[in-house]
Amino acid sequence: MKYDYREAMKLSNQLCFPLYAASRSVVSLYTPYLKELDLTYTQYIVFLVLWEKDGITVGEIGNKLMLDNGTLSPLLKKMQKAGYIERTRSKDDDRIVLITLTDEGRALQEKAKDVPRKIAGCVDLPPEKAKMLYSLLYELLENTKNREQ
Repeated sequence: MKYDYREAMKLSNQLCFPLYAASRSVVSLYTPYLKELDLTYTQYIVFLVLWEKDGITVGEIGNKLMLDNGTLSPLLKKMQKAGYIERTRSKDDDRIVLITLTDEGRALQEKAKDVPRKIAGCVDLPPEKAKMLYSLLYELLENTKNREQ
């Protein structure tokens, strides 16, 4: 079968498009709930990482969220200015920056505790399909990550 670039170039044949559109759609569901907390989605996922494990490096946060330092640094500065985190240089290596939650950052978890439940109610997928999608997306992420290296 001959490769047909015209067929390949159709939007309906692009895996990237429904991934992109679904991502935008799901992230937009968070907006009203995060707006009440004065947070962006990216700040929220940084908090999810820190609420799970406080006192980690910028690099660890970046690895977990698949974000580079150029994206994280201004975000973390803003979060520090808001009083949610502290950024301190490692005593062993001043290139390493540790991020720790302040009391305000820890208290924010209580205010945000209903966000996952509210979002789960907006995503209309049966639990088994949601688990399958989750698994497939992480498989795709792992495969693309391996190709980048």
